[in-house]
Amino acid sequence: MQQQALRVQTPEAVVSSDIISGAAIVQSIRMLGREAWNACFPDEIETYDYLLVVEEAGIEGFDWRYVVVRECGEIVAAMPAFLCRYALETTLEPGRIRRAAERIRSIFKGFLTLRLACLGSPCTETGAIGFHPKIPQARRPALLAQLLEAFEAHARTEGCMLMALKDLPQPIPSQIESVLSSSGYAEIGGMPTAWLDIDFDTIDAYFGSLSPGTRKDMRRKLRGREKVRVEYRAEFGDLLPRVMQLYLETRQRSEWQFEELTPTYFDGILKSMPGHSFCTMYFVDDELLAANLLVYDENRLIDKFFCMDAEKGRRYNLYYLSWFNNLEYCLRYGIGRYQSGQAYYRNKVRLGSHLTANAIYFRHCNPVLQFILKKISPLLTADDGGELEA
Repeated sequence: MQQQALRVQTPEAVVSSDIISGAAIVQSIRMLGREAWNACFPDEIETYDYLLVVEEAGIEGFDWRYVVVRECGEIVAAMPAFLCRYALETTLEPGRIRRAAERIRSIFKGFLTLRLACLGSPCTETGAIGFHPKIPQARRPALLAQLLEAFEAHARTEGCMLMALKDLPQPIPSQIESVLSSSGYAEIGGMPTAWLDIDFDTIDAYFGSLSPGTRKDMRRKLRGREKVRVEYRAEFGDLLPRVMQLYLETRQRSEWQFEELTPTYFDGILKSMPGHSFCTMYFVDDELLAANLLVYDENRLIDKFFCMDAEKGRRYNLYYLSWFNNLEYCLRYGIGRYQSGQAYYRNKVRLGSHLTANAIYFRHCNPVLQFILKKISPLLTADDGGELEA
């Protein structure tokens, strides 16, 4: 069947089977269907159910979109997306430049803030371009170009002059890179992803892989382990307010301020992803001092958020205790990789993690501003140190 001309479905319209071939953009993932979406992301954990939780969590400042390309009524390429007002200094390393930008914004409200249309999600670990497995590699660049063209047209109707793709793991295929570069996108470094392969059989074997200094330090930090009660929970129940208190306190202490998650997000992860999520809770004398939200499949355990009472949690070294508990969980259930996420990864490298580089690709519709953004992009590169492995 000859492919029809590109057709872009507006977000207000309901996606229907009469879209035989072409691109569609919708406001809710419910309009696409779980199986159709997940088929394009066979190796991902954060698929339909996770994105639906994010969509319905009431996270302030974000408008959600989903972009798909269909052939003969079947989704063959897909990406989540969002619209927001984006402060360019968000990815600046904490320091004088960021503080200066924040001071200027306190006087000039719109300084360094642009309306952004971005492919990807602010709440997923990385950005994935989804393709149906039956689509050969040779055809995927053309489908991405079609998806990108539709999204850019939609972004312009929404008043977004800055467009981006968020946190694509590196290296991306050269053909995909060519599509982005030919469309005028420039690259900027994002926060890398930390991961540790469980290529050891016991925790003692893992200790043996660490440097003598780190091994000694970890054994010392774990001495008070018997004072801590650890519970693995599939629901928060009446502890959700305390978990949110710990989360907000932890977020306030962080130098990296991104989206603020809601109780509906945390509760929704456990309720909507049974068998693929849990929360590890750390108690001392019946007081909840730390909580760790995790998602998983048979191959990978992803540490989504660790939040802790700063003073009491450090007294019992709960961050390090959670690290070893997560490794033990992987060993217990035969999970081959522990992914500890982005930011603050110097210590993760010390504990044996590797880092995979991620990149953000951006394009401003104004060529002058695009030139300026490319020039200052090294300042905007998010980097917390550490050697990267692609």
